[in-house]
Amino acid sequence: MLRVAAVVACAMAQQPGVHVEEHHPNMPLWTCDSSGCTKQTKTVVLDANWRWLHNGEYTNCYKDGDFDTTLCPDPVACAKNCHLEGNTAEQYTSTYGIEEIENGVQLSFVTKTKYGSNFGSRIYMLDESNKYQIFKLKNREFAMTADMFYMPCGLNGAVYFVEMDADGGEARAAASGGSNQAGAKYGTGYCDAQCPHDMKFMEGKANVIGWNTSHDPPIGKWGSCCAEMDIWEANSKATAYTPHPCSITGPYVCEGIDCGDNSKDQRYDGVCDKDGCDFNSWRLGDRSFYGRGTGFTVNSRSCRAVRPPQSSLR
Repeated sequence: MLRVAAVVACAMAQQPGVHVEEHHPNMPLWTCDSSGCTKQTKTVVLDANWRWLHNGEYTNCYKDGDFDTTLCPDPVACAKNCHLEGNTAEQYTSTYGIEEIENGVQLSFVTKTKYGSNFGSRIYMLDESNKYQIFKLKNREFAMTADMFYMPCGLNGAVYFVEMDADGGEARAAASGGSNQAGAKYGTGYCDAQCPHDMKFMEGKANVIGWNTSHDPPIGKWGSCCAEMDIWEANSKATAYTPHPCSITGPYVCEGIDCGDNSKDQRYDGVCDKDGCDFNSWRLGDRSFYGRGTGFTVNSRSCRAVRPPQSSLR
């Protein structure tokens, strides 16, 4: 599962909303072999963590960093009571800063609206409207173009693969007694090797147990773990790619020591390798490989985005 991100997160639900029909922005994908390349028009979907979470009408299930205790008294009830709303094409751009451009998509880090500011986003490529694109890269090559011209030091424009379920976790939720009817169409089922605790739902159950609003971002008892391959973690000054293997296969809901929590000094005791084995040219001794300017082999200023301050992916 290919994930593209510009960091930060908000709220997640498990039932499809009824107010707005979900729109998926287009993004091309070329598949090549010895006979040539074929262009396909795929789509991308916004991660459920950024979406409006409500009771099927207009009451928020999640607001100001906390769950509504009436709608979310326990993990299963919350997933059954709460709906994940869709977004129009206009909302993708004006609210989340996700815009179709020629042969790619463009992501804004800060998007200001009359209701406040949105920071970052995370999108996944879809194979069908309700299935994620699954990439099988053994004995194959993956290539892309990323525009980092306006990406300053301190930000991370990331492209990476994570071992999510193609259906967004619908079948896994049903098997575990949870409820997820929104699925990949609404960007559900995220996991990575850091076993994030800020995911609001896992396997169709709300992460309400021990939900800690004093933490930034708020976190719950459970973490969402899976293997991760970072293809591109970069800004205009630095870049790295990093494999993060795990001892488990596929998405795994962790708790306790399995999560490898830093706060409990258990980082190296969990099911995933959080540090990974990264390749960063500067740290490994090549100080002229990547950076801003003509003195670098890869000049991050050689390509310009459509308008600042944004980054784009092709």
